[in-house]
Formats: sequence, structure tokens, C-alpha cells
Amino acid sequence: MTKASETQGGPVTLSKEGLPDWLEPVVHAAETVEPLQLSRFLPPENGSGRQSAVLILFGEGERGPELLLMERAGSLRSHAGQPSFPGGALDPEDGDPQGEGPLRAALREAEEETGLDPSGVQLFGVLPRLYIPVSGFVVTPVLGWWREPSQVGVVDPNETARVFTVPVADLTDPANRATAVHPRGHTGPAFLVESALVWGFTAGVIDRLLHFAGWERPWDRGRRVPLDWHA
Repeated sequence: MTKASETQGGPVTLSKEGLPDWLEPVVHAAETVEPLQLSRFLPPENGSGRQSAVLILFGEGERGPELLLMERAGSLRSHAGQPSFPGGALDPEDGDPQGEGPLRAALREAEEETGLDPSGVQLFGVLPRLYIPVSGFVVTPVLGWWREPSQVGVVDPNETARVFTVPVADLTDPANRATAVHPRGHTGPAFLVESALVWGFTAGVIDRLLHFAGWERPWDRGRRVPLDWHA
């Protein structure tokens, strides 16, 4: 039995006990942010959409606070080659989508995709559910503290190209920020970090977290980066 299935057998709870002081602004943001402050794409009122969850995992590395990201395999049908948070659709065994289901799914998917040990992750909050129109996913962003870091890497090359961490200092560096321009004309925040262009849903959530946590630094919103035609 894997640690993920063991987690599914017991309660999964949120706890703010013992978090590092630097995470307090993130905790406050999670408790106060309104859905439309995060995105204009909110879940359909009719309840449609596939329930899913992502793990926004904060750790502490050599250069201070950092986030865990992964790059999806280029062969995938959906969001191929795109940097993202670990995560995916809820499975029936994850439980109630309105309860612990997203918490279990976020931990389970993170273990399956990056190999992290979920027992070393302390979940401390959730952000409002958001919607990804292109894929029809209703996404619950789950916030975690990597209390006991474990080794991570690519588990299945067919799904994941690489797993990496990004210092928050690099995400807030104005030199690494830009506005991504989709071939269809859509624009959104982007981050050029760790030899990757982080854009789309993931960049949007990071952008809003940095803003509402008070970590954002002024950056040139006129700096534009075109996305590849297949993005």
C-alpha cells in the first residue's frame, strides 16, 4: 500500500500550527481573497466541470522560500509541455469534492507525479475554486507547507518532463516577469524562471498569490513574450 492510499484511509485536515512566519501573508491571503480577485474564470453555476485539485507547495531552500513545480510531458493531449503545479482530477476514492476530496487528490497526484512523500506535507489552506475553460476543469488550489522535504523527480516520463523548485525571490524579480501573448490574442502574466516559461492558469495563480501576500514588486507589464503556436 502506498503512502497515498494510506492518506486516503485517514482524515486529511488543514492546520496552521507551526508554520514559518514568512507564510503568514499567504495564510491571510487564502482566508480573505475573493474568487473574482483570483480569476474571472469561475466554476459554472450549473455545477458542470470536472473536479480537480492542485498542490501549491511552499518549501524552504538554499535561497529561501520556494515553490514546487513540474513540467508536463510534451506528448500529452492537454497542456503539453506546460509548467504547472502538481495535480489532477479527483478520483472516486478521494471522497467528497466539497469536503476532503480536493485535499486527498492534491496529495495523491503530487506523489504520483513527483514522488514526494505526502506525510511530510502540512496542508494549511485552500483558495477559491477556479475554472479552466479550455479543459473544463474546476480546480481547487490546495496550499501546503513542505515541513519535511523529501526527494522528488520524474515518476512517469509519459506524464512529466521534469520536476523543479523555483525560489520565490526569482518569481518576484521584475527581470523574470512578462506578459504572455497567446496566438489567439489572450494575454496573461508569465514568469521566465528555471529555463521555463510559466504561463496560463499556474502563472495566474502565482501572480495573484504574490500580489495578495504583499510580495509583488513593480514590473514592466509592457514586456511581452509570445507563446508558441501550439501552446
